[in-house]
Amino acid sequence: MIENIRLSFQGIWSHKLRSVLTMLGIIIGIASIISIVSTIKGTNEQIKQNLIGSGNNVVRIQLYQQESDYMMDFTYEGIPDDIPQISEDTYEEILALPHVENAAVYTYRRNSYSSFYYNNTELSGCEVFGVDNAYFTTCGYRIKRGRNLVPKDFYEFRPVALLDENAARSLFQGEDPVGKTIEYDSVALVVVGVVEEISKFEPVINSLDDYFMYAQSAASGKVFLPNCIWPSLYAYDEPQAVAIQASSTEAMSEVGKNVADLLNALHSNEQIQYRGEDTLQKAKELQDLSNATNQQLIWIASISLLVGGIGVMNIMLVSVTERTREIGLKKAIGAKKSRILWQFLTEAAVLTSLGGIIGVGAGIGLAVLISSMTQAPFAISIPFIFLAVLFSMAIGILFGLLPSVKAANLNPIDALRHE
Repeated sequence: MIENIRLSFQGIWSHKLRSVLTMLGIIIGIASIISIVSTIKGTNEQIKQNLIGSGNNVVRIQLYQQESDYMMDFTYEGIPDDIPQISEDTYEEILALPHVENAAVYTYRRNSYSSFYYNNTELSGCEVFGVDNAYFTTCGYRIKRGRNLVPKDFYEFRPVALLDENAARSLFQGEDPVGKTIEYDSVALVVVGVVEEISKFEPVINSLDDYFMYAQSAASGKVFLPNCIWPSLYAYDEPQAVAIQASSTEAMSEVGKNVADLLNALHSNEQIQYRGEDTLQKAKELQDLSNATNQQLIWIASISLLVGGIGVMNIMLVSVTERTREIGLKKAIGAKKSRILWQFLTEAAVLTSLGGIIGVGAGIGLAVLISSMTQAPFAISIPFIFLAVLFSMAIGILFGLLPSVKAANLNPIDALRHE
């Protein structure tokens, strides 16, 4: 085999231009497929990242009425009946579920009707959370300034608040907010800290629809309050939501469903149900749509591989004709059919494998070029690169088989007489 490979490289090198032209179809086909697959993989990763976010594997389980999430401040029905708050025992059951790393119970409002004030500065349209002491760890926040919530804040019902960076910037215009008092519906709240996300995520915006989708979540900031003072602001206890940190991204859907099933078993309201936000399913649907379109491009690009394979067959037939006397001489001194067959098959496989390797490099370069020109994301698939090289080798064996069989079946006397 090693001798056959050496002879193959020797033959390719002695006919450099012809070999390059023969490999061209393989190079173009592999390069096209690699660049398309890289773009598909990059697009799929972007879709997944845009929907899931910074990668902390947090899935939120909230109340839904039919297909819409049940927002307490946007519904005329008010607080739903027969849905209890999450007890300590239920919380422990949630933590015991498979793939649950951490959990936090919280209440939530998008603050549209009331505003937070500091002196003459107003903060409206922000998101307000009533959180427990596990919320910031579970959801991937850290303290940037000031302190976190402490047990005494909950036991003593302290009217304190933490702000995210957007809310702090909007309310305090560059001042240090820690220790200052803000007002909400005549309730004074002391700001004890400013939080930031550990893994900040910036979604890729490719259209106006993307802008409105992601701009909505940014709002004008977030305000976090101890859940113990939530009833003093909104005058009643209301059903809570749960944030779950899953052990992996792939486990998020399963965890969301398991927690939702557990919570729904605790109430009898059939109109309003807990449901996990299945971002993985949304990502999969968009990825499937993207893949369906791009797979057609792969099939089109594969046509050039077929053309390249025919070119290999043609050149190998020419090579057999040119080397007829050489084949006759080898058979005359005892070379078996199998030796001649494997020599030419190896040469065809080496020729197309070289084309495949060059095509992989060209495909990666093409993907980088397309990405820089169009801002489309790309990601290199290492397994697919190996598969592409093996596929190009298989093309060489397939299309080199007929010329190899022809060479192996030559009559040595006729071959020696060949001019």
